[in-house]
Amino acid sequence: MTDDILLAKDAMRSIPFLNGLGEPERLGGLTNLVFRVGDYCLRIPGKGTEEYINRANEEVAAREAAKAGVSPALEYFDLSTGVMVTRFIHGAATMTADRFKTVEGAPARAGRAFRKLHKSGAKFPFRFELFAMIDDYLRILSTKDVALPNGYHDVVREAERVRTALSANTIDIVACHCDPLCENLIDNGERMWIVDWEYSGMNDPMWDLGDLSVEGSFDQRQEDEMLTAYFGGEPRPQERGRVIIYKAMCDLLWTLWGLIQLANNNPADDFRAYADGRFARCKALMETPEFNRHLNAVQPGA
Repeated sequence: MTDDILLAKDAMRSIPFLNGLGEPERLGGLTNLVFRVGDYCLRIPGKGTEEYINRANEEVAAREAAKAGVSPALEYFDLSTGVMVTRFIHGAATMTADRFKTVEGAPARAGRAFRKLHKSGAKFPFRFELFAMIDDYLRILSTKDVALPNGYHDVVREAERVRTALSANTIDIVACHCDPLCENLIDNGERMWIVDWEYSGMNDPMWDLGDLSVEGSFDQRQEDEMLTAYFGGEPRPQERGRVIIYKAMCDLLWTLWGLIQLANNNPADDFRAYADGRFARCKALMETPEFNRHLNAVQPGA
């Protein structure tokens, strides 16, 4: 019996309605451990996540998202440990970048799921502030023996023009997932659910769309399909501009997240390569003429 299964069995002992439901089945997870137990999903937080995840915020967001009809019902949440149990969605597959490419209509279903979340009126307790989170992650990394990619601070300074453009043309913030890895969406071919609300908060809704496009390595066809489904037609230049801007900014932020995983010895991936790759992709996009064009499109009066 693996250590992961032993951890799951230990957690199950403190949750009476999971007792007697059989062996836990490992489902995956990049930083956390996720298991199927009967008709439920059991989530055990990963090592070190308490440094940057507010579990009280996550619980509220998970409940609100379930009420909005975009996430499975939350059945149990332990604030002291972060152990969580949700309903298992039968007949739904966990999404991957490959599935987004090969499953017909998947980008459109994702777009409609995020529109439903963003239009739900749900209120999350956390305000997702991009540049404040960069500062927080840099503070965490200052206590650890991990090197930033060369030129990281230069790109953060360059991103000040992004901050200026976005703050000069603000839009209403709404309940957002904020961490739309492909694996945080599950799909049954008719509708898509969104799971894992650790990073969720009130945010610019275009963040979710830009970040999903990056995580799924969407090509132009996939991105257009997602955006058309989300907006019910062609997005305006200002809307598409914000999506493209956030494609670069999510890489800038998640570069630091990857380095925290590296410092915490997370074995799930090669996080040095992950961080360096995301930073290189951020720089490459910000250096293109198209990025400047989209940045100009979000300016007031554009």
